[in-house]
Amino acid sequence: MKRILILLTGIVLWGCNENDLKETPLSNLSAEQILTSPNGFRMYLTGLYAASREEMSMGDNTYFALNMASTDIGSDAGVEYVGLRNYLTTFTPTNNNLNILWNWAYTAMIVRANTLIHYGEARPEVWVTEKERNQVLAEARFFRAYTYNLLVNSFGGVPLVDQISSSPKNDYVKSSKEEVLNFAKTDLEFAVQWLPAVSEGNFDGKLTRGAAQHLLTEVYLSLGDAENAVRISSELISSGNYKIMTGRFGSKATQPGDVFADLFLDGNHNRASGNQESILVWQFENNVQGGGSSLNGNVQIRNWAPFLSKITDPDGVAMLVVDTLGRGVGRVRGTNYFLYDIWRENPQDMRNSSYNMRRKFYYNNPRSKYYNQLVEPKVVYDDTMRNIYPYSRKIDGTPWANNPTSGRTAKDVMVFRLAETYLLRAEAYFKLGRTGLAADDINVIRKRANVPVIAADKVSIDFILDERARELTVEEPRRRTLVRLGKLVERVRKYNLLEETRSSIQDYHQYFPIPQSVIDANYGQVIEQNPGY
Repeated sequence: MKRILILLTGIVLWGCNENDLKETPLSNLSAEQILTSPNGFRMYLTGLYAASREEMSMGDNTYFALNMASTDIGSDAGVEYVGLRNYLTTFTPTNNNLNILWNWAYTAMIVRANTLIHYGEARPEVWVTEKERNQVLAEARFFRAYTYNLLVNSFGGVPLVDQISSSPKNDYVKSSKEEVLNFAKTDLEFAVQWLPAVSEGNFDGKLTRGAAQHLLTEVYLSLGDAENAVRISSELISSGNYKIMTGRFGSKATQPGDVFADLFLDGNHNRASGNQESILVWQFENNVQGGGSSLNGNVQIRNWAPFLSKITDPDGVAMLVVDTLGRGVGRVRGTNYFLYDIWRENPQDMRNSSYNMRRKFYYNNPRSKYYNQLVEPKVVYDDTMRNIYPYSRKIDGTPWANNPTSGRTAKDVMVFRLAETYLLRAEAYFKLGRTGLAADDINVIRKRANVPVIAADKVSIDFILDERARELTVEEPRRRTLVRLGKLVERVRKYNLLEETRSSIQDYHQYFPIPQSVIDANYGQVIEQNPGY
């Protein structure tokens, strides 16, 4: 569009003196001008970090609708969100959330990463040392690999764009899933080599080698390279830079609670709090440099929590939205599999404690004669599906700008955590037939949760997925994990709460359709639609 506007301006001013057309802008924030010094590169990187957080904030519910709803752990929650429950009518090439995801990936993440890489390599005079340059390139290449890994586990094969373009392009070609994964692998191997072991300057949320090792483990697994997945995850686990937290720590260490809850309390996500388990954390805190999002904070509570303000006591007095209850709107309700089934064998599991799962609710309006009394079981469908149900307290947090009705919190979000690294290595060991070592890794997590250890013969991909549900629900983009393991369709049919969801999902729904707008805009070359759509 910019090039068209320039052309039209040239036609209008054709008769002017050439010198009249020369302009000296008072300011210019183009990459050409910014990326001329190390500080310029660091400033541009800040924009890439900010864009990465938008994965969760873009579209308000896009991240949750595409990664949690209609899976084995989450169902759409109420009549208003009926559009999330049917695979045949929801996941079509014109789905707006798919457009939002695709545009974020290519226009916010990949283009910025490519720009940093292009100018970082093209301007050697900028850098004092090779290390300085390569650390910047490593950050950009990590984010590019992260985005391509996300795309592969959403759409399968996608166009592989590794250059910046000065003119419109309409002839992109779809690369295979394996080609894209191998490209991401190369980026991550570079990042592992050049990212620092710990954040220099102790900046919260800054990339480290551990983040690249963690993601590279997942990419190796996707490529069927379990040996290298074991190697790189073992390097991370044995580095001494991270550990599974087993003792109380952080802002409420002296108050009632447990160590698993400590991991997710306000202010406890980053290493400064004593948390040595977190590897990569999105920074959403209010009033800190680089915090927040386009939606003013973390939107987990809005999407995962029930619409409690719709609940009334027997006299019709409504509950209040206060403190950590926040203003959920019930977009994603946990399935019975997540809320009940996975805890039945060991209900005392720390991850199921009252500090980690909210299962009881009390009338909280002082005007109610039922004030502080337990809310009785509800029988109306919309109540039980959307307005009141158990949920993970990982989403609890200080309301954004102290406004609990905003549906946002000023709370950071865990992206990668060492517990998941152990589960990834367990997966790799299982695929190598080394089930004893796989059980050992799973048992590291189970011991912290105070549940019995498992024997080698109990390890399976389904058991690992069950353990991931107990350990990582809310944190992990569940659908992408199921896609990566080829388990999406099977487990939705088995565990989703809604018959409509279970019966509508088809084998081809393993991947999302390519957005129709992308296919139409690429008129210089055919981008084949994914099978079934």
